[in-house]
Amino acid sequence: MRIAFVGKGGSGKTTMASLFTRYLAELGHPVLAIDADINQHLGQALGAEGAPPRPLGGDLPWLKEHLRGTNPLVPSAESMIKTTPPGPGSRLLDLDPGDELLSRYAATVGTIRYLVTGEFDEDDIGVSCYHSKTGAVELYLNHLMDGAGEYVVVDMTAGADAFASGLFTRFDLTVLVSEPTRRGVGVYHQYAEHAAGHGVALRVLGNKVSDAADADYLREQVGDALLGFVAQSAWVRSAERGDAAPLTRLEPENLTVLGSVLTALDSRQRDWAAYHRKTIEFHLRNAAAWGNRAVGADLAAQIAPDFVPGPGVLAR
Repeated sequence: MRIAFVGKGGSGKTTMASLFTRYLAELGHPVLAIDADINQHLGQALGAEGAPPRPLGGDLPWLKEHLRGTNPLVPSAESMIKTTPPGPGSRLLDLDPGDELLSRYAATVGTIRYLVTGEFDEDDIGVSCYHSKTGAVELYLNHLMDGAGEYVVVDMTAGADAFASGLFTRFDLTVLVSEPTRRGVGVYHQYAEHAAGHGVALRVLGNKVSDAADADYLREQVGDALLGFVAQSAWVRSAERGDAAPLTRLEPENLTVLGSVLTALDSRQRDWAAYHRKTIEFHLRNAAAWGNRAVGADLAAQIAPDFVPGPGVLAR
């Protein structure tokens, strides 16, 4: 199951993504965290030390060549764009620790593995947008056949920036982290408006809630979308200083909220055929808007009409 954490800058979405990742790991679930935010802080929030792992977004030629496999509809890595769908012969991925891609890119913190898109480097400044990095995550998720009991947690870019690509449709549940403020809930309403009609399951997690007035404000503003509230937490403050205690010491009310997020995620059922149709929809949009011109070919030809991905395809 895949979950994305979104919200305005400073809302605490990276903190909530790391907290939920830790929660899954302490329950014994296999979990992969992905930092897809322009501010790359998820690894640090998980307790990682030292240099970050090799970035997905800084190694696109290898990534594309690896993913295209022997797919005859994708003749070269250069012909792949961020939305290129998998097809016959594509290298489909799982979360096995021995997977070649994870061995190349993933770092570990305890039992948690995590990937990073990478930061802007000197060559990007003034000439690239961050979607050149997050496109690597979209490609990865398009080729990932995650199965039951496996979890992928993604810390997304702030605000509504995720709508610059089809990445926002790659999740079973999207959790918008909102402070009890007009700006916080304003991002929720904007996100909900943009996501309407795309099958996005969107819920809200209140953060930095200090009293009943804060809680009431969020209930009034987001209604049934509200999953719960995360109160001010001494555990979180300590963890952000690099001194994380076992998660069993997290405040009971905050542990309960994490359980509510997991329940909401587990209640989702992925329709692989519908998921793949959305992949194709955004591929055709990108092909028409810029991809055909950039590659010099009709990228609609990359679509295999009868191909439907899913974990069962890996077993064939």
